[in-house]
Amino acid sequence: MMSAISNVLVVDDHPMFRAALSTAVKLAHPASNCTESASIDEAIQLLGEAVTFDIALVDLKIPGVSGFDGLLRIRSLYPRLPVLVVSGLDCKRIVDESIMLGAAGFLPKSLDQGELVSAMDVVMQGDVFLPDKYRAENLSDNTSGHEENAELGMAERVASLTPQQLRVLTMLQEGLLNKQIAYELGVGSSTIKKHVSEILRKLKVNSRTQAVIEVSKIDQQTVF
Repeated sequence: MMSAISNVLVVDDHPMFRAALSTAVKLAHPASNCTESASIDEAIQLLGEAVTFDIALVDLKIPGVSGFDGLLRIRSLYPRLPVLVVSGLDCKRIVDESIMLGAAGFLPKSLDQGELVSAMDVVMQGDVFLPDKYRAENLSDNTSGHEENAELGMAERVASLTPQQLRVLTMLQEGLLNKQIAYELGVGSSTIKKHVSEILRKLKVNSRTQAVIEVSKIDQQTVF
């Protein structure tokens, strides 16, 4: 049974691909409204406005963000919004990490319109969508050794952070000090200090610098 979809956010820096996604959504859900965004900053601004979006279709490789930073920013600010990653970066490592970091599904750009409709329906029903070759029964085979396992381990730890902790981690990556983060989030410095301590504990690192370095390795290894 196809889920009712009213508002869809399409985030991709390529105008033609945004238009193609919007057209596919409208064909399957004629009553739906598609809002397009060319950047993560614009997407976050749109998400903060009055419209409530049912689902976001988000590319990973967008100018202005590195690796999974765009996905992390949306997930940290809007943890209840289902995010379907629609990406040309189609490999097992990226699929694994996208799901671990909170994506509700992963769809390669090479797949057709019918697959997009199926993916959105699966996600809207509360399930995780993966292409056939990446389904759960296939993901446990053929691991790539200790280095990949270490990367996935860090991705899992990042995924264990709360939405507010993800926001703080993102700001740490931007080089902000505790008092600057406190100002941006409208809380006291002592609150940020507690968040940072908890982030270090969950990521199993000893300093904020190490946290930033270890998390950045996830992005660097995926060669975005």
